[in-house]
Amino acid sequence: MKPLRIATAVLVAAAMATPLVSSASATPQHQPPGQSKKDALRAEVPKGFFIGTAVAGGGHHEDQPYPDPFSSDQPYRNVLAKEFNSVSAENQMKWDFLRPEPGVYRFGPADDIVAFAKRNNQVVRGHTLLWHSQNPAWLTEGGYTKAQLKQILRDHIRTVVGRYKGKIQQWDVANEIFDDQGVLRSQDNIWIRELGPGIVADAFRWARQADPKAKLYFNDYNVEGINAKSNAYYALIQDLLAQGVPVDGFSTQGHLSLRYGFPGDLTDNLRRFARLGLETAITEVDVRMDLAPGATPTPEQLAKQAEYYQRMLDGCLSVSSCNSFTIWGFVDKYSWVPVFFPSEGAATIMWDDFSRKPAYHALRDSLKDCYCGRK
Repeated sequence: MKPLRIATAVLVAAAMATPLVSSASATPQHQPPGQSKKDALRAEVPKGFFIGTAVAGGGHHEDQPYPDPFSSDQPYRNVLAKEFNSVSAENQMKWDFLRPEPGVYRFGPADDIVAFAKRNNQVVRGHTLLWHSQNPAWLTEGGYTKAQLKQILRDHIRTVVGRYKGKIQQWDVANEIFDDQGVLRSQDNIWIRELGPGIVADAFRWARQADPKAKLYFNDYNVEGINAKSNAYYALIQDLLAQGVPVDGFSTQGHLSLRYGFPGDLTDNLRRFARLGLETAITEVDVRMDLAPGATPTPEQLAKQAEYYQRMLDGCLSVSSCNSFTIWGFVDKYSWVPVFFPSEGAATIMWDDFSRKPAYHALRDSLKDCYCGRK
């Protein structure tokens, strides 16, 4: 990171330290984003690069004291359209949301996201097809035979990927299949437990058949650097490629916390997957911080957060195979972080009134200053 950027982040953080807005209904205290199309992250992206965000909805949002953000919050939609040229369904394409009952698909919200993206000249990341979490009870407790489970998964992938054929740029086909020790989730992943590790290769093959042009990815957290978990993916992908399995990409999510150091070997890790002939991506970035309920971040926390965001983006931009950088939500009031990490928060790049944190400006600076042969 350039020293000038860090200094700028500190100054901006200090200027914004008070007052801060923590309530969605509060009167905005900061200058709102400009209306010019050039005053946006997507206006600065290098050629062939995508800056994206998750589209809030489903999952934890259904238990919160507000209506569905994507369908009900017009200012949110305006910022979503203006700032990003890529969108991901946060929960709307996950099994428990998309498949509420056997044989029933709830496609409406996902269809709306895909249509919104088309209207706003955005690409879409599909998330996710095979995962151990957020599966419906009818699936996990249904007592299906192995043959029935395989048929259910095959039909799901063919139906979902086929529905959006030509409309999804990248699919997270297999999500979080290893634990932090690099051990395959053979117990808590119903697909691997019941059908064996080979089902992962099957999922990629079925997805390729359903949409030959979509890029097919492995996706996971805590694989930013070179460690036991990312090593497990590296070995698995080598084996799958040798078998002719259509794996196109490897992505690291990028859920970070100021409690921990930054993964300094991010670039080296992305580059080794690129040497396998893969595309790479960073898909779910947020940077949470220790924050008591009702408290506001300090200038130092905001500057450190901006640094982490910027280093993640810089790492991606420095690797030619990394063409997609997605943040996991852009406004604090809809972030998943306080729900799952009650003592942490303020993890996104905007305050509740959509005004911009230092982290936003850090990302924009990196996009503007990119000398990576992409523009």
